[in-house]
Amino acid sequence: MSPISILNVSSSGFILTGFPGLEVHYLWISIPFSSIYAMVFLGNCMVLHVIQTEPSLHQPMFYFLAILALTDLCMGLSTIYTVLGILWGIIREISLDSCIAQSYFIHGLSFMESSVLLAMAFDRYIAICNPLRYSSILTNDKIMKIGMAILCRSSLLIPPVIIRLKFLNYCRPHILSHSFCLHQDLIRMACSDILFNSIYGLALVISNLLLDAVLILISYIMILHAVLAIASRDERIKSLKTCVSHICAVSVFYIPIIGLTMVHRFGKHLSPLVHVLMGNIYILFPPLMNPVIYSIKTQRIRRRVQRLFYLKRM
Repeated sequence: MSPISILNVSSSGFILTGFPGLEVHYLWISIPFSSIYAMVFLGNCMVLHVIQTEPSLHQPMFYFLAILALTDLCMGLSTIYTVLGILWGIIREISLDSCIAQSYFIHGLSFMESSVLLAMAFDRYIAICNPLRYSSILTNDKIMKIGMAILCRSSLLIPPVIIRLKFLNYCRPHILSHSFCLHQDLIRMACSDILFNSIYGLALVISNLLLDAVLILISYIMILHAVLAIASRDERIKSLKTCVSHICAVSVFYIPIIGLTMVHRFGKHLSPLVHVLMGNIYILFPPLMNPVIYSIKTQRIRRRVQRLFYLKRM
């Protein structure tokens, strides 16, 4: 974009970045992205419907899975307007208030997904290491308390750093690195003192994403220790199989985050297209893959989904 067009952007507006150099192909690029968003919505709605309508799935593990599906659904809703809006030529610029709101939801939902994955790891730990007390430990009341704790943790810790974005002075070119807004992208354009945002933002990442990853790792070390103590080989394999879906969900969540972080930190010399692709993988890959993972790897969900499609064909 030329300097003249940048100057024409309103002082409170920010230019969204689509796919640099591929503007003439946006219509074609929008087809796979529209399909991905459709699969995100249909897949997660299907998981929620199956869990709600199947009494045998009214168990702690599947309650957490429902929260995960709802989180992924909201992540899709929070980014669809700007991502597809650029590709369809509907929007090119986003206001500061809208940008701040979108960044709040994206970061808040990321923290929520991380917290849900931690809760699911705790569920697997109790189920394998203390199976006789599973139903007495993870009661419906405790699951509700865990759910409220997850909601409060992901929504109440972020406002101090997000609200302050409203009062920063943005004197650098208002060009975002992605087709959506991120906190680190906005402070990069600020000329005001961003020390609070930098320190508080880092503390949030450490106390949420990093801490959750460490606790999930510790839980699986303890699970592995308990499984190896089982005498029967078949029982060991059966116990580990119950964790496969969760391990896959953890992988599809943390690998894109690590990739995006590495690109932002060490990929200054890379093409802007790489940054855009990593950003889209970060927001779309987990919501797209989680319903697929749990539909394939979890036998009861797979059977219920198959029965659902079978009834529709009748």
